[in-house]
Amino acid sequence: MDNTYLNKHDNLLSLIGCTPLVRLNTLTSDFPGKYYVKYEAQNPGHSSKDRIAVHIIEQAEEKGILKPGDTIIETTSGNTGFSIAMTATIKGYKCILAVSSKSSQDKIDLLKTMGAEVHVCPSNVAPDDPRSYYEVAKRIHKETPNSIYINQYFNALNTEAHYITTGPEIWKQTEGKITHLVACSGTGGTISGTARYLKEQNPDIQILGIDAYGSVLKKYHETGKLDKNEIYSYRIEGLGKNLIPTATDFNVIDKFTKVTDKESALMARKIAVTEGMFVGYTSGAAMQGTLQLQEEGIFDEESYVVIIFPDHGSRYTSKIYSDVWMREQGFLETNGKSVNNKSKEFHRI
Repeated sequence: MDNTYLNKHDNLLSLIGCTPLVRLNTLTSDFPGKYYVKYEAQNPGHSSKDRIAVHIIEQAEEKGILKPGDTIIETTSGNTGFSIAMTATIKGYKCILAVSSKSSQDKIDLLKTMGAEVHVCPSNVAPDDPRSYYEVAKRIHKETPNSIYINQYFNALNTEAHYITTGPEIWKQTEGKITHLVACSGTGGTISGTARYLKEQNPDIQILGIDAYGSVLKKYHETGKLDKNEIYSYRIEGLGKNLIPTATDFNVIDKFTKVTDKESALMARKIAVTEGMFVGYTSGAAMQGTLQLQEEGIFDEESYVVIIFPDHGSRYTSKIYSDVWMREQGFLETNGKSVNNKSKEFHRI
């Protein structure tokens, strides 16, 4: 037998990265330029967070910070937690996760299935509140001997992971033709690391960040100030922040646009029925942001746009892919059609 076709691996971790670039054929058919998706659901843990989990953990191993039998602790909205739990299982570490209550039950159940100890924390509290998932993770770290705290929001290795993998992959896959990168910003590691590499290859590449209403990132990028008046509860997971993560390099981001909960949820469902991609809530946000940027005239016939779709729709079957949940949020009528909601949280400001 020809060994070329055996596709054998020692474990799942060697499957991380080298995700495909997939052209959009329906949603962008009337847009000028070319549009491709960096399909991160192809990672073994079904999200882009696999990249940072294995990179940060292996760096800790190399430095002697992490030893056999130790415990890995992290703050997560779900995807990073799954990637860490998967990596910890394969490498033989314990895993404890502080999870936002905004995370879907699907995500929480998956984390427990992977053997993680999960602490669900309220999402509508200040970052320095002792009940917040940031503070809970810090407390558990202090109380747990032989543990490390990943701290993805303030860990430079988060950004580095995408600088050494995602950025080079996109540059090679587009043969250096990329003109615009569209990516959501939460911790900021994905957009910052990818952008930093791409800007080094061609400083004219435009980096377009997607933020959520209720988050402080867009205004901070524009003014350099954290405006607490911008903060209110929203539903999108893994997008936006009520603090400023140091993993975000605002200098390499050219522009932010904000998206609503409703439009992002409906767009994710639209991606499924038009492009056949079953993607997560944040992927819907990335596509919605691309639509808004196109409406602003950002792209032209020469544009070569890459949009990062960070995760898989299986994490949201009880949320955006549930008609019951969508109706409860006011996103759908009883007949399944979209509804108009004039509240601040759903209306584009």
